[in-house]
Amino acid sequence: MTYAELCVTSNFSFLTGASHPEELVLRAAELGLDAIAITDRNSLAGVVRAYSALKTLRKEAHEALRIRSSHQIDTCSRQEVGSPQDLAVPTMRKLPRLVIGARLALRDCPVDWIALPTDRAAYERLSRLLTRGKRRADKGECHLDLADLLEGCQGMILIALPPPDLVQARTPIQTLARRFPGHVFLGAAPRYDGSDQAWFDACAQLALRCAAPMVAVGDVLMHHAARRQLADVLTCLREGLTIDRIGTRALPNAERRLKGAEDMARLYRQHPAALRRTLEIAVRCCFELSELSYEYPDEISGDEAPQQRLERLAREGLTRRYPRGAPERAHRLMSKELNLVGELGYAAYFLTVHDIVQEARSRGILCQGRGSAANSILCYLLAITDVSPDMIGMVFERFISRHRDEPPDIDVDFEHERREEIIQWIYERYGRHRAGLCATVIHFRSRAAIREVGKVMGLSQDVTASLSGQIWGMSNGGADPARIRELGLDPSDRRLGQTIRLIGEIVGFPRHLSQHVGGFIITRGRLDDLCPIENAAMEGRTVIEWDKDDIDTLGVLKIDILSLGMLTCLRKSFELLESHEKIRLCLDTVPQEDPETYEMLQRADAVGVFQVESRAQMNFLPRMKPATFYDLVIEVAIVRPGPIQGGMVKPYIRRRQGLEAPEPFGPALAEVTRKTLGVPLFQEQAMQIAVVGAGYSPEEADQLRRSLASFRRMGTIGAQRDRFVKGMLTNGYPIEIAEQCFAQIEGFADYGFPESHAAAFAMLTYVSSWLKCHHPAIFACALLNSQPMGFYAPAQIVRDAREHDVELRPICVNHSAWDNRLERRTDGALALRLGFRQIKGLREEDAGWIVAARGNGYPDPESLWLRAGLAPGVLERLAEADAFVGMGLNRRDALWAVRAIHAPAPLPLFSDPLDGEGLREPEVTLPPMYLGEEVVEDYVSMRLTLRAHPMELLRPSIADLTPHHRLITAPLKRTSVCGLVITRQRPGTASGVIFLTLEDETGVSNVVVWPKIYERFRRIVMGGRLLRVTGRLEREGIVVHLIADSIEDLSHRLADLGHPMDEAVGVTQPQADDAPRPQRYPPRAHHPRDQAKRLFPSRDFH
Repeated sequence: MTYAELCVTSNFSFLTGASHPEELVLRAAELGLDAIAITDRNSLAGVVRAYSALKTLRKEAHEALRIRSSHQIDTCSRQEVGSPQDLAVPTMRKLPRLVIGARLALRDCPVDWIALPTDRAAYERLSRLLTRGKRRADKGECHLDLADLLEGCQGMILIALPPPDLVQARTPIQTLARRFPGHVFLGAAPRYDGSDQAWFDACAQLALRCAAPMVAVGDVLMHHAARRQLADVLTCLREGLTIDRIGTRALPNAERRLKGAEDMARLYRQHPAALRRTLEIAVRCCFELSELSYEYPDEISGDEAPQQRLERLAREGLTRRYPRGAPERAHRLMSKELNLVGELGYAAYFLTVHDIVQEARSRGILCQGRGSAANSILCYLLAITDVSPDMIGMVFERFISRHRDEPPDIDVDFEHERREEIIQWIYERYGRHRAGLCATVIHFRSRAAIREVGKVMGLSQDVTASLSGQIWGMSNGGADPARIRELGLDPSDRRLGQTIRLIGEIVGFPRHLSQHVGGFIITRGRLDDLCPIENAAMEGRTVIEWDKDDIDTLGVLKIDILSLGMLTCLRKSFELLESHEKIRLCLDTVPQEDPETYEMLQRADAVGVFQVESRAQMNFLPRMKPATFYDLVIEVAIVRPGPIQGGMVKPYIRRRQGLEAPEPFGPALAEVTRKTLGVPLFQEQAMQIAVVGAGYSPEEADQLRRSLASFRRMGTIGAQRDRFVKGMLTNGYPIEIAEQCFAQIEGFADYGFPESHAAAFAMLTYVSSWLKCHHPAIFACALLNSQPMGFYAPAQIVRDAREHDVELRPICVNHSAWDNRLERRTDGALALRLGFRQIKGLREEDAGWIVAARGNGYPDPESLWLRAGLAPGVLERLAEADAFVGMGLNRRDALWAVRAIHAPAPLPLFSDPLDGEGLREPEVTLPPMYLGEEVVEDYVSMRLTLRAHPMELLRPSIADLTPHHRLITAPLKRTSVCGLVITRQRPGTASGVIFLTLEDETGVSNVVVWPKIYERFRRIVMGGRLLRVTGRLEREGIVVHLIADSIEDLSHRLADLGHPMDEAVGVTQPQADDAPRPQRYPPRAHHPRDQAKRLFPSRDFH
């Protein structure tokens, strides 16, 4: 007896299904089902994952079954999915067929309909039908009516799922049965309440009356009974209930799991024909996702064939890039790539990307290709990338391979402020019926899982806040039971233990679909023939239901239209340079190999510089001492998880410093790693080692690189090692060298960095470094005007600009604009005037009115109010930011003045002369604010200050501290530093080590917190805003680290800056006769540490 399950809800029916599509497919294989249909509610979002899982099972059935029945890695969220406990794996009988379908819920019909396309044409109609329902609704909704089914369901099997009252189902079933004879069935799903046989009998009678044969369906919600409690939690989340109030909405048992043929035969023992029909329907539904063919648009070619146009543009690019004649290597690479592109049919893809890039440049938008595409001379000749073959050893197989069942992927970065122009142009050029963004699956991560599951399970807000507060960054690990007792909770509590288990199960579950950062799908025909399209939350955007991994699985080409803040910063820098210094530059014309620029980087003077401003990069710069462009390529790539995990960083630095000789492993491999001193740092080098040393073909080497991560997870890494080592032994290499080479390649498995990508980024590193070195005021101004971006907040950018002798001028209603701007000083240098954009809560529109009505200036706040027409709240924000200082008004005087402005004076007709004396406020003299009060108010209103640093004010009251600028000469002994936490980092490659960056008035200090110290001071490290750290000083050249052994939270001392912190966060304590006043700032934070967070937030990185 066999069975096909035709009604399965996965967790892509968000907050309904309790199992991943992959788990359901695996379980179906274990149960020996003939077929399984993934039928999510008004969606095809999960079908590709099921298809991919089944494809993998077919390819490596035995190994894949063993792995996927335990922990499974979701490729989109890069985290484990499913229950932490492995399930027993029965012997596999056969692999099921995957039936594609959807569960259609209608607005005007009580019957749900399982729609199963029988062929590709029917699938396209289903996709269009879903698109129609989604495009007429808001994001996440689908509005379909019975009329839509009558119009668009030709060629589909329709299975009606009737409501409990079968009378309501009769008319719609009869209507569709008459419209699609032979294609409409009545699905009878068990109720599991003791009345199944009576229900089946009633369904059979209705089926006869409607000429819609009855078919058995399980209406499955989970792959295994263990997910029953999670299914109830999902119901509560969906309905906004706690578990104690779920009532009859709870599943009465775990029977809505996926069942085998024997279990279903027992249930339908009186209706065996209903079981047989499942097999008959499955046979009729012969459509597979592999049938979807994708064709890239070709209208760009005009009268030319795409390949001919590509070849012509490549030849023209060759002439443009090499005006004195191209070398033989360039000709050879171009011919090789053109031949392969023609063979694989990718010419139209290259032409489309070229078209988009040309449109951006015609609009003056900076853009640059990166990633593996920079391994292509075609991309260089088409001006998609600027990485030439002279810079790197191009390995085209890293980009395109005839042996790789995957399309190429070209990533292009655009200015982050103007990328939307290009996105909308793509929609206009190709039409929304042919272009759409990929989806991104938003998963439950630990914080969200703790918060939402905790609420469902009835945990108090304090308990859930305590649990989630112990999760670092965007962790995926759930709540750690080891922390429970530390938080003062009882780990043996049944409800708490159950909650923690459920949190672990839901982590990794899809929560909803969002839009990809920029992955565009553009088709020759209708995009909704490929998959459904829905509206995005952002106005003017549409999104397909599949994410980038789904697209890759099906071999669909996409273009990544990405945003990069540094490109915005560079464009603004070039504009400022031309307007203020009359120097016209672009990315290609910035002076190259400038010694002063490299000297600046060697000092680790890199705040704001692209890719080398992080703590780790700044520590590495003085050791690396970059002096050429290729040094920057290495610098960008070496401080990455791949080289670090492969043990390649220290050997490289020792060789660069002349402390050890390179070990080239023989002449053949010496050339592969010559530029990196015998240490493989790039993915391309790992591939070349496999080719040169172990006898792999280029395609095999690329497959090895791509497969190492999965080999490790699946436990088959040993077989790959054996093949590699054997190949090197055959070529005459000693066993020690063979094993060492493989260990280095293995380090690239998850985190390897391509040389082409590093070269593309290094170009921006150099340009931003040159601007910072030679035009610090211009660079700082552009950097501030491009926020949010980068590693540091505006407060640190302002501090760094001052250290480069840039005069900073405060916000002023008579001189500032929305953007920060440059003003010429009397000595000819440029000063930086802060703009209105730095004021929290001020709108650009209001700033525009200030500038438009300013004329020769505003003499007083009232004139600003009258001429610019600003609301009283806007005037208060300006006063709070001390923006009236140019009028001779301090912050308090300005606030007094603007709060006196309420409404126009009454007309004389209605005024009472006897009351005239009371219309004018008496003159008052307000006490001046202390410097500490001014600093606090600066941070409240702007998150930065041009006055004193908080540590400058607090230092006299905190004994035995060493300021940052003295650490370079301080004795290497136990030392204490204190400062504001500006960044926290916990890299995955650091074995649990935390890196803190503390800022005082003299600079920033690097603090290393080892795991044992972190465990002792965990809450302080994660929550403190002003820390005093004591530990051992370590120094290597100009790089200084403090190895912490004691950490003290001094966040409460920030209250000493001027007045109570309650005032600083905008909560005033009213006097007895005061009326309550609205709060200007967020609600009161009860702990000084939390109050400090509001004023001095840090940037934390995982």
